[in-house]
Amino acid sequence: MEKACNSHCRTQWVLGCLVLIVIAAGWKWPWLGFVVPLTMAAGMIGGLLGRGRWVCGNLCPRGSFWDRHFSLVAGRNKPSPSWMKHLGLRWGIFALLIAIMFYRASADISNWRHWGRVFWLMCTVTTAIGLVGGLLYHSRFWCVICPIGTFAATVSGDRNQLRIDDEKCISCHLCDRACPIDIKPEQYRKLGRIADRDCLRCNRCVRVCPKDAIIQKR
Repeated sequence: MEKACNSHCRTQWVLGCLVLIVIAAGWKWPWLGFVVPLTMAAGMIGGLLGRGRWVCGNLCPRGSFWDRHFSLVAGRNKPSPSWMKHLGLRWGIFALLIAIMFYRASADISNWRHWGRVFWLMCTVTTAIGLVGGLLYHSRFWCVICPIGTFAATVSGDRNQLRIDDEKCISCHLCDRACPIDIKPEQYRKLGRIADRDCLRCNRCVRVCPKDAIIQKR
């Protein structure tokens, strides 16, 4: 576990509260729904800039909610089913959600309030799915199939990967237990880098490693 709530942790607490505000009040104040496309844009831009899923692990409000709020009551920390990580399925979900969003928005395309409510509804429904999955598996269940995370991972998940020093690693598996998205950093020790495109660059594994064997690439 992380020894203290550092600045990253505090930032996540604040961002996580934003999710609760959007879901609780977005139906009444539709402008709150526009937090959703702004977050989507941030994640996609991060991917295009070569940061992989860094936004998912550090600036995503819903990811922050999963980490700092929902994790307090989430399920058994059970790995997600392996089929959920299949790229074909994930891109299918991406296409389906985007299609539904634009179909719903087209009903009143010139009304910004309607757009805001569509974004709010999409956020609420997908968060509900994440909550159910989180109770059955782990708090970041939704992040495994998140469309924006899938985009970022595909575009640049193989860049700026965390390094792991095989000589320093003692196979304590603390990094495996710390990872919020089911990645097992220790299995990549021989390769010298955590070669999983879905790595969130959240640095939890870096902070819990007792031997400083995992290093953030500068």
